[in-house]
Amino acid sequence: MDNVKKGTLHGVSVGPGDPELMTLKAVRCIEQCPVLAAPQTAAGRMLALDIAKGAVDVSGKIILPLHFAMSRDSEVLKASHAAAADAVRAHLDAGRDVALLNLGDVSIYATYGYLEEILTAQGYAAVRIAGVPSFCAAAARLGQSLTGGMEQPLTIAPGRHVEQVLAAPGAKVLMKTGRRLPKTLDALRERGLLANSAMVCNCGLPDEAVFPALTDYDPAQDAGYFATILVKE
Repeated sequence: MDNVKKGTLHGVSVGPGDPELMTLKAVRCIEQCPVLAAPQTAAGRMLALDIAKGAVDVSGKIILPLHFAMSRDSEVLKASHAAAADAVRAHLDAGRDVALLNLGDVSIYATYGYLEEILTAQGYAAVRIAGVPSFCAAAARLGQSLTGGMEQPLTIAPGRHVEQVLAAPGAKVLMKTGRRLPKTLDALRERGLLANSAMVCNCGLPDEAVFPALTDYDPAQDAGYFATILVKE
């Protein structure tokens, strides 16, 4: 085993949902890696893998489900990341390259970064493959620009930071806002920004929903976890 060349960890971005938004480089990497690792929910769903299957034949691949804790507890998260890194490490030690599939872009609010940090510190090689982030896909779906000019700032943050984000100048992107949507709508309403705000839920997925303006959106309606709001200044 000591003479076996260690495998490489590939952080592969699969985009927000539409398999046609995957890059050629991502497709080629998935085709070449014998092991595909992807987050799996408690219900057993592997969304990143499902997206990849729309562009790549994964038959014959080793599928490695990774279970990441949905918690704010730093110790719980640390243990979850360590367990996932251990699962990936076993394949790297056996000389197998691993493609860790990541929704959107692998460098934006991505769990992949935690595993990369753990494994590279232990001497494993890792590379990242960029992809289309959800907010870029949402802007394209809405047929609008993210910014109003070359000098306008753009602030991108998780939805729970809505108050701080709305206080910033320029255009804003609020990611994964579904669970906090009522509070987000209240904050937008207080600032008179509902008419300037648009939302795309589950962009590129079969259950995609598009709202060009949030003026008449019913806050009781379930937007789902993957809701992206774009706010114009």
